[in-house]
Parts: sequence; C-alpha cells; structure tokens
Amino acid sequence: MDLSCLKPAEGSVKNRKRIGRGQGSGRGGTSTRGHKGAKSRSGYKRKIGFEGGQMPLQRTSPKFGFKNRNRVEYKGINVASLQILAENKKLEIINVDTLIENGLMGKNDLVKILGNGELTAKLSVKAHAFSKTAIEKIEAAGGNVEKL
Repeated sequence: MDLSCLKPAEGSVKNRKRIGRGQGSGRGGTSTRGHKGAKSRSGYKRKIGFEGGQMPLQRTSPKFGFKNRNRVEYKGINVASLQILAENKKLEIINVDTLIENGLMGKNDLVKILGNGELTAKLSVKAHAFSKTAIEKIEAAGGNVEKL
C-alpha cells in the first residue's frame, strides 16, 4: 500500500461548479453573474412585487376606503332559524354549543341573533350579541336572553 492508492471517502467529494476561483477555472471574473446591474452586486435581494423597474401592480391599482382592524365579525342567525331548530330538536335552551352541533356556526365564530322571522317557542337563548328586534321577539314569546 502506498500514497498512490488513496481515494477520498464515498460522498465526500462534490461535483459542482467552483465559482470565483480565478480565471483558470473558467468561472472567474464575473463569477457567472454577467456584467453590471443590480443582480451582479453582492447583497442583492429582489423586493417582493418588483417588476424590473416597471410601475408595480400594487402601486398602479387605486386604493380607497377604510378597513377597521378592530372590527368584530359576527355570524348572523335569524330568529326563524331558532324556531326551526327548537321544533325539530325539541329544545328549550339554545346556546353556542347547540348551534355548533347543528352546523349553524363554526367553533371559532361569534354569533349574533337577528330578528328576521317569527318565533313562537319559549326559548332561553345564550349568544354573543342580539339585535333589538330579536330581543323583543324572544321575550314576547316568553323566553329570555343572555349575552356571553
């Protein structure tokens, strides 16, 4: 055994371009980056939405209005839906859990009871918010309202 028999370990030698290692390598000089321009400079990072100097789409499209970050989004459920639910399932107490079980709202939704429709069943309703007409109709039918 002598030095001429030595070989590198399996997988230790990578067969890839060695960029920027002098003119003799064939990839010196500009190091495959081409000549001039932003992409040839060190530290270049393209901005999101950059369109090569053309006016970007997010700047050309008109912007108007106001979006409130603190807006609370409610899932509206009408009194008529509660009447149908009470008749079909024979319920007297309607809360968030029963609404989720029956597919009227998702588990992360906030619910607001709205006053559209008729209510004849005496119900105890627990929800995050109520409209004035919904409160009137529920209490007129002999039920009660509880805000969560």
